[in-house]
Amino acid sequence: MTVTIEDGGRTNMYATEPQMYIDPKVEEAMQSEVYETHNESAEKLNGRLAMLGIVSAFLSYAFTGKLFFGVW
Repeated sequence: MTVTIEDGGRTNMYATEPQMYIDPKVEEAMQSEVYETHNESAEKLNGRLAMLGIVSAFLSYAFTGKLFFGVW
């Protein structure tokens, strides 16, 4: 536990952070160039779905003359 005393004489106590544990199999996978984090895969999925939405808006406008199947 870490204890500090402020200028006003108040005591602040902070817990000591535990040591991080990484599974050796995961650590080995992280060293390879093929490893992809959750954030990277989520960003790829988000970009792909955004492009799918744009393409569907263009197709909807091309076939009906209105965006999003007659809403606008």
